[in-house]
Amino acid sequence: MKQAGIFGLLIVALAATSACVPRRAKQTTNVSTVSTGQQLTDLKAALDSGAISQAEFDKKQKEILKNG
Repeated sequence: MKQAGIFGLLIVALAATSACVPRRAKQTTNVSTVSTGQQLTDLKAALDSGAISQAEFDKKQKEILKNG
């Protein structure tokens, strides 16, 4: 019976000390993977809608094809 009392006291002590330890903030990382084809499709849509010029399209297209 004495061992059960010591064991219970140990559990209470551990619970009390664990409540005092600051918890780490959760860190999340977002990873977005877009295929080369999707990048080119989006780029073409931007050109067609007038959001970018033909020169901007050509420059970005070369970058995508070089890196992709």
